[in-house]
Amino acid sequence: MQPRLDAPLPLWMIFPVVFAALYLSHFTLLRLPYYWDEAGYYIPAAWDFFRTGSLIPITTLTNAHPPLPSIYLALWWKVSGFYPEVTREAVLMVAALGLLGVWRLAMRLVGVSAVAFWTVALTGLYPIWFAQSTLAHADIFAAACTLWGLVYALPDRDRKPWAAALWFAAAALCKETAIAIPLTLAVMSLVEGFRVRPPARFRLWREAAWLSSCVLPLAGWFAWHYAKTGFLFGNPEYLRYNAQATLDPLRILVAFCHRALHLTAHMNLFVPVLMTVAAMLLKPRLDAEGHDRATISLPAQRRIFLLLLVNALLFSVLGGALLTRYLLPMYPLVLLVAVSTFYRRVPWWQGLALFSAAAFVLGLFINPPYGFAPEDNLAYAHVVRLHEAGIAQLNKRYPGATVLSAWPMTDELTRPELGYLKQPFDVYRLEDFTAAQIARAAAEPEKYSAALVFSTKYDPPPLLSLGPKGEAMEERFFGLHHDLPPEEIAHELGGALVWKREDQGMWIALIRFNRQFEAAVQIPDRSR
Repeated sequence: MQPRLDAPLPLWMIFPVVFAALYLSHFTLLRLPYYWDEAGYYIPAAWDFFRTGSLIPITTLTNAHPPLPSIYLALWWKVSGFYPEVTREAVLMVAALGLLGVWRLAMRLVGVSAVAFWTVALTGLYPIWFAQSTLAHADIFAAACTLWGLVYALPDRDRKPWAAALWFAAAALCKETAIAIPLTLAVMSLVEGFRVRPPARFRLWREAAWLSSCVLPLAGWFAWHYAKTGFLFGNPEYLRYNAQATLDPLRILVAFCHRALHLTAHMNLFVPVLMTVAAMLLKPRLDAEGHDRATISLPAQRRIFLLLLVNALLFSVLGGALLTRYLLPMYPLVLLVAVSTFYRRVPWWQGLALFSAAAFVLGLFINPPYGFAPEDNLAYAHVVRLHEAGIAQLNKRYPGATVLSAWPMTDELTRPELGYLKQPFDVYRLEDFTAAQIARAAAEPEKYSAALVFSTKYDPPPLLSLGPKGEAMEERFFGLHHDLPPEEIAHELGGALVWKREDQGMWIALIRFNRQFEAAVQIPDRSR
C-alpha cells in the first residue's frame, strides 16, 4: 500500500509549524543589514526593480541572473515596506517552503513520518541551510523550487512530470544553474526508455520531454537579456571569472575534491555521513509484519547519487568561488539517505539523528579549523555586527571623511539602502588589504583621510596547514590571500590606529591620518 502523501498531517498544517520554528530560531537575525553578495548584487537588483520596474539592474552590474527573486522581494517590499526584516521574513517563507518539500519528498520516497521529521529537522539545522534561510541569495529560492520538483520527479511511481517541470522551470528562473537537475533527470529518463518496451518507453520519453521543457523559460530570459544589453551571460568580467577562468583541468580536479568534501564532511556533515557508512554494515531490521523496514528504492537512490555527482562536477567547473550555497538543494538528499539508512538498520536510530542534530548546532556557533565562508554558519552575523560597529565609529569620529576600504565595506559605505548608514561616504577602493594593495594606497595618500579596514577572509588557526604548495594552488585558483594585520596597515599608510574590534577570528579597525600637504599657487604672467 502506498503511504498517504499527507500522513500523518496535511501539508497546510505542517507549513505553519515549520515557518514558526524557523522564525523563532532566526529571530535575532532578522534586523541585520545586508551582507556580502546580498549587498553586492541581489538587494541592489531587487531594489532597482522595486523602484523602476527594470528587470535588469541599473545601480549594479548585471550578471544575467534570472529575475524571479527580485520580483518576489519587490512584491513583499510593496506590501510591507523596504526594511531588512521584511526581506528576511520573506526569505524565511521560501526556506519553510523548501523544508515542506523535504517533508513531502521523504514521505514519497520512504513513507515513514519519523524519517520525514528527522530529515526536515536536520536540514533546517544544518549550518549552511540555517544561515541561508534568511539571506536573500538566489540559491535558497532555487533550492526550494528544486526540492518540490524532485517531489514529483524522483519517486518510482506516480510521477507527475508536468508538475515537476513547472517547479524546475521556476527554479531555473531563480538561478540559472538549477537547470542542471531537470536536464540530468531528463537524460536518465531518455536512457531508461531505450531499455524498456512500449508503452513504458513512451512514458519515460514523455517525462524526458517535460523535464527538458524547463529550458524554454530560461532561454527566453537570456534572449531578452541579450536583446537589452548585448550580453548573453551578464557582463564580460562576470563570465570570465565564473565560466572561462575556471576551465583549467587542474583547477577542476582540485575544485571537485573541495566539492566532495562539501557534500560529505563540511560543517560537521561528516557526522551523519560516517554513521551512515557504519550503519550499512548492519543487517536491515524487520517491521511489525516481519518485512524489511522501508527504505529509498534502488532506482531512486541511483537518481539521487547521480544528481549529487552532477552537481559536484558542475560546480567544479562553473563558479569562480567555491561557495557551498551552490549545493544547497543537495544537502537534504544527503540527509534523507542518512536518516533512511539509520531507520532501516539501527535499533536506536533516532539517537543517531539526535547526535547529528547536536553536531549541526555546534557547527552553527563553532568555526571549523580550516578556511570557510562566514555565510556557511552564524559567523556571517558576527561579521555584519563588526561592520555595523566600525561604521558607527566612523560616523561618530570622522563624518565627511573620504574612507579607504575594500568590498563589501565600500558598498556598505556608499549605499544607504543596505542598512548600515543614512548618509553615504566618499570611498577610496582597494581589492583587499594585502601588502600589494596597501602599497598601492600608500603611494596615493592624498586620496583618503580615514581608513576602515577589516579581515576579508577568515584565517583559521594553523591546525590544518595546506603547506606552501597547497597555499600556492589556493591562491592561484580560488583567491586565497592574507590581509595584513591592522597595526601593520596603519604603519604602512602612516596613520594611527584609533579603534579595533575582534570577534571569532575576524577583525575590523579604524585608522586616522594627520597629513599636511604643500599647496603651490601659480600666479599668471600678465606681462604677455
